[in-house]
Amino acid sequence: MHRVRTVLNNLVPLAPLIHNAAGPERFASWLLRSGKTSYTVLVSITRHYNAPVQTEPFLNGSSSAYVEEMYNAWLADPKSVHVSWDSFFRNSSAGAAPGQAYQPPPSLAAPGRNQVPVTSIAPYLGGSAAPALGGQINEKIIDDHLAVQAIIRSYQIRGHHIAKLDPLGISSADLDDKHPPELLYSHYSFDEADMDRVFKLPSTTFIGGKEKALSLREILRRLETAYCRHIGCEFMFINSLEQCNWIRQKLESPGIMEMDNDEKRLILARLTRATGFESFLAKKWSSEKRFGLEGCEILIPAMKQVIDKSTELGVESIVMGMPHRGRLNVLANVCRKPLEQIFTQFAALEAADDGSGDVKYHLGTYIERLNRVTNKNIRLAVVANPSHLEAADPVVQGKTRAEQFYRGDGEGKKVMSLLLHGDAAFCGQGIVYETFHLSDLPDYTTHGTVHIVVNNQIGFTTDPRHSRSSPYCTDVARVVNAPIFHVNSDDPESVMHVCKIAAEWRAAFHKDVVIDIVCYRRNGHNEIDEPMFTQPLMYRKIKHTSPVLDKYSERLIQEGVVTPEEVKDVKDKYEKICEESYVNAHKETHIKYKDWLDSPWSGFFEGKDPLKVSPTGVKEDTLVHIGKRMSSPPPNAAEFIIHKGIERILKSRMEMVEARIVDWALGEAMAFGSLLKEGIHVRLSGQDVERGTFSHRHHVLHHQTVDKATYKPLCHMYPDQGPYTVCNSSLSEFGVVGFELGYSMTNPNALVCWEAQFGDFNNTAQCIIDQFISSGQAKWVRQSGLVMLLPHALEGMGPEHSSARLERFLQMSSDDPDYFPPESEEFAVRQLHDINWIVANCSTPANYFHILRRQIALPFRKPLILMTPKSLLRHPEARSSFDLMTENTEFLRVIPEEGPATENPSAVKKLVYCSGKVYYDLKKARNEKNLEKDIAIARVEQISPFPYDLVKKECAKYPNAALCWAQEEAKNQGAWTYVQPRFNTTLNGASGVSYAGRPTAASPATGSKMQHLRELTALLDDAMAV
Repeated sequence: MHRVRTVLNNLVPLAPLIHNAAGPERFASWLLRSGKTSYTVLVSITRHYNAPVQTEPFLNGSSSAYVEEMYNAWLADPKSVHVSWDSFFRNSSAGAAPGQAYQPPPSLAAPGRNQVPVTSIAPYLGGSAAPALGGQINEKIIDDHLAVQAIIRSYQIRGHHIAKLDPLGISSADLDDKHPPELLYSHYSFDEADMDRVFKLPSTTFIGGKEKALSLREILRRLETAYCRHIGCEFMFINSLEQCNWIRQKLESPGIMEMDNDEKRLILARLTRATGFESFLAKKWSSEKRFGLEGCEILIPAMKQVIDKSTELGVESIVMGMPHRGRLNVLANVCRKPLEQIFTQFAALEAADDGSGDVKYHLGTYIERLNRVTNKNIRLAVVANPSHLEAADPVVQGKTRAEQFYRGDGEGKKVMSLLLHGDAAFCGQGIVYETFHLSDLPDYTTHGTVHIVVNNQIGFTTDPRHSRSSPYCTDVARVVNAPIFHVNSDDPESVMHVCKIAAEWRAAFHKDVVIDIVCYRRNGHNEIDEPMFTQPLMYRKIKHTSPVLDKYSERLIQEGVVTPEEVKDVKDKYEKICEESYVNAHKETHIKYKDWLDSPWSGFFEGKDPLKVSPTGVKEDTLVHIGKRMSSPPPNAAEFIIHKGIERILKSRMEMVEARIVDWALGEAMAFGSLLKEGIHVRLSGQDVERGTFSHRHHVLHHQTVDKATYKPLCHMYPDQGPYTVCNSSLSEFGVVGFELGYSMTNPNALVCWEAQFGDFNNTAQCIIDQFISSGQAKWVRQSGLVMLLPHALEGMGPEHSSARLERFLQMSSDDPDYFPPESEEFAVRQLHDINWIVANCSTPANYFHILRRQIALPFRKPLILMTPKSLLRHPEARSSFDLMTENTEFLRVIPEEGPATENPSAVKKLVYCSGKVYYDLKKARNEKNLEKDIAIARVEQISPFPYDLVKKECAKYPNAALCWAQEEAKNQGAWTYVQPRFNTTLNGASGVSYAGRPTAASPATGSKMQHLRELTALLDDAMAV
């Protein structure tokens, strides 16, 4: 469009004069049109030599004698007069109409109103000679050239609408059978007679190759070939001319799709393996669910093409995420996982290692092998996934980002992600949109993902017309300017071409790209499902459709690329390989879950005592150093202007350090800083975490007068420290929690934390919590040390700013309420080893400090679900002395009563257990009622796994005390339903535990401040009743 724009710019002075422009095909006609007011458009040739100043009127009363004299001289010798007179007299003699014989001399001045220099239009005249001086340009020539440009642009924008994408030939991939009129040449006032006219090609197309002009017939033929055969490309919405031109060149250049015979044979071999694998499984396990790839076998060669091209361009590691369909085939033929391990999954064998396992089409894997095509080593990881489609997308992105981070691959040249999708899920699941929106954020980008959609044109039993409102299932990708290539699965060479472009695009621009393989599903949703119930016409057509392998084999035999014998030989060889593996699989007696691990941590578990925890206390010098750094403005930067409020915060921090105490924010900073000192990478992510929702953290200081000038104290603690990342996330929970989980899976020597803005919002990520965090280790023997920080406490802020739903996390804890483990020195660590995750509600900064450090000190990794405070962040009593954080101190699972009640325990009438912030309310109420000697209060800091041993010890200390559990949450919420049976187990049924707290409720909290205070008073009265 560049040249069109140039012409338009030259015509701008005329723009106000356009009346009722009549569409693109008549774009130029207004140049010469006369409306109610007559305008003349002169085309003047501007030449660069001297010319006289503005000429005077040509004739006046006194000049006739002069004219006659000049005329006589011209008759005698035309060369004796000025060239302008010569021209005038020649035109007059030739019979020019009055007023037409005179032509003014060329001018250096800019064209006047309604004038256009002919030099600006000449290049678009299709090689016709420039018009004679002053002649009017044929308006049809201008119109037709602009119409050709419009046709070319229409094919680039809309050609995909009429591409033959459906291998079944039933419906349009865009759900619209209409033919866009702008793709018809008759729409532009062309007819058959114009088809052989030659037109100059604009710079916005590459169909000409080295030719600058083509006939209209050839232009249309080449556009049809590029945009309307078996590839439909959506890319013209991308707002970068460079990127659009790059794609045009890859699609339009003549001969760009030609392949040599070796490449064709490679496609055939890969297609044979993909088809052979599915038919072998169908033959051996005909009634097993395996979610086969029949109907889209081309996916395997497609993935291998993306991998081959990417490794050729420098990629060394690829992290893949995919749904169940075709997973076993991908593991076998893309990852090259030993077939024996896949076949043993069909046998009902015992597992040789811990875990409850998962169905075979959910399992992940990790393989390092030689890529034979590029002769380079490649690492391939397929991330395990649940049946929740698309839930693994952000997990893959987090894992990829972490790998890039640890490799120092800041541009994503060495590690990339490859995501597979189903058509119905890609447009139906919101997590796809959330994941796309992480794609260009500085702390979340993976520098481009290749997305491949296996477009079956059906979702289980649902027709696409009922499962999406958009034309294509891929339209969500347009939000991030990702080019989208739709391709017919029955044209293997087109599929390979598109995959090659996608890999090159990712390497060139490091942005997402989508390949939509339009295919079909030969069987039902699974192999034992009957699709004719709901899609009778489609499945009648599928029955009579030959597999792509048969079609492509026939084509190559006709082309003389292979012989029928070679085709059969390739099939037989692969079947033999499968048969041998099948025989070997029968020799296996056990399956091993660890064979399917997607993130092996080499060297982490070796040589470690599985029940030995490293110390979590640190030297006081370390605390002082970190505290002072966190309390100081940037060193050597006097010009760094800090907000006055931050100055006050830093000053109060310094006073605390000097007094040897910490508040919540300082305790957290000391945990992070001390881990960084040990070389541990710390990453804190979530909404508003840099400042903290409650304006307490301030890990990023902002210059008050310079944009983007920031200082992160924790990045400047020690010269050889571990890296610290703190990043505000997009406003997404599902996507970001999944991302951080993936990040935490990559390296065990990193503390990865996600903080909710309020704990209440974690349920937007419930799918990640349920399917990955709580059960990931049991299903996939995959450990994660992810920390979830969930602000939680009932403080009168209403139903959505009060509860992190502690009860849900406790309900999913896997410890047995009726089993008191044997008491021993390793009691605490053995409990941690055996449970699925840790749930805690700390009440002191020191305990928070220790539990964070313990995540790294453990010889294994478990997710930590931490209820974090809100009002306690500034509570004067919620402070801890350095003495509770230095060497030889540790995390306290239970904090016992330490007040006057301990002096005479047998006189204590009531022992109240609680957890978290409510302790400070209970303590205040006890003081007000002078019951310090009558009531003891113990805090259960780690709720799950339940500290049976310490609770038992505390109960034994007060033999005459009645036991009570106090909580702020409603009776059907909070920890009560979890702790009650465990108290009974601890006490062996000796005495019951009473409940003090709010009654059952549907909502987590009241929205009325008065009601809140009334409920709190009742709770405290209950707890303090002796």
